[in-house]
Amino acid sequence: MPKPRILVIGEALIDIVRESAGAHVEHVGGSPANVAVGLARLDHPVRFATALGRDQRGERIAAHLRERGVRLTKGSFTSHPTSTAQVTFDADRNASYEFDIHWNLAPVKVGARDVHIHAGSLATALEPGGARCRTAMADHRETATVSYDPNIRPGIMGDLDAIRTGVEELLGVVDVVKASSDDVELLYPDRDVLDVIDHWVDLGPALVVLTRGADGVTFRTRHDSPEALPTRAGAVVDTVGAGDSFMAGLLSGLLSLGLIGGPEGRAALESATTEAVRPAIERGLACSAVTVGYAGAYAPSLDEL
Repeated sequence: MPKPRILVIGEALIDIVRESAGAHVEHVGGSPANVAVGLARLDHPVRFATALGRDQRGERIAAHLRERGVRLTKGSFTSHPTSTAQVTFDADRNASYEFDIHWNLAPVKVGARDVHIHAGSLATALEPGGARCRTAMADHRETATVSYDPNIRPGIMGDLDAIRTGVEELLGVVDVVKASSDDVELLYPDRDVLDVIDHWVDLGPALVVLTRGADGVTFRTRHDSPEALPTRAGAVVDTVGAGDSFMAGLLSGLLSLGLIGGPEGRAALESATTEAVRPAIERGLACSAVTVGYAGAYAPSLDEL
């Protein structure tokens, strides 16, 4: 039987990394693109719906994805230029971004083998493609489980009150949400982290996961209390793609456990305990620990975990 397939929807772009000496280098990036590559590197069949320009950068992204086992959906090439992000680092090598995005996503067709849909970041928040992304997530819940990474970028997403409203609306249709502590601080500056996790579970997801950088991860299933696990990272080269690598590992682990993937996966996740999902959280932590040991959004294979 063919292996169940994951559909990832979201932006793929070129990260233009500028160093203090003035030199720059270009890397393939974009949070959902990183997740798609991460899943493929973990031996999952992956389709990726995005918006690329028919230019040199778009062709480079397509080749990068193809070489790593990710299939682009039809309509992923558009008449607009390929999106870019200017990347700068602080003294601790944490990245910040300035975007030039063209997000005119084509209507997304979800196939019969697509048992899980993952989306997030700019793809759910920017128009005109955002509406098509959100529609795909909402309209196929009968046949596929859904995950979401808000990946808040207020400089391009706009007003934080509007962003918060959009995030909470999407939480009503997803089974798994993963966010960073920075995301939560931006969205809820005056609320305790554990209170936000409880609030999000009440809005719909059966699993809420919060990554906290060097402090590891906190997670909660619907019928259990929050639990924390420490990071597995050693020496850190930079943090580019670490959250995306965690997301890929988390989804890989959940799929392997039968806790996502169609209605059966949803039913299993709805009744899962924190102990049941712990191996998936640990796979996510293992993936991100490998990623931060490399410059850029490195995606580990199973034999590296």
